[in-house]
Amino acid sequence: MVMNIADALAAYRQGTGGASKAGTAAEAGGSESFADALKGFANDAVDALRDGEKAATAGASGKADLTSVVTAVNNAELMLQTVTAIRDKVIAAYQSIAQEQI
Repeated sequence: MVMNIADALAAYRQGTGGASKAGTAAEAGGSESFADALKGFANDAVDALRDGEKAATAGASGKADLTSVVTAVNNAELMLQTVTAIRDKVIAAYQSIAQEQI
């Protein structure tokens, strides 16, 4: 799943009650919540990693062509890098919030 910016902004506006200059989530074209978008992204990441693993196994046994194996493995690698970057940002945000004085 490739999430476009309009859907991400719409999900954010929906989570904040729609208070934004750009309008409501319905006007932006997105209707799913941020949690749904995150869940969909996580499911797509798992699927991409599984597809890469299956393609690598099929390629090693000679049942798949090299192009499909390379494409699936590259997609899995890109998805893993994206998930790792998001994880790092979430941890950094949590640490920043934890250091705030109450």
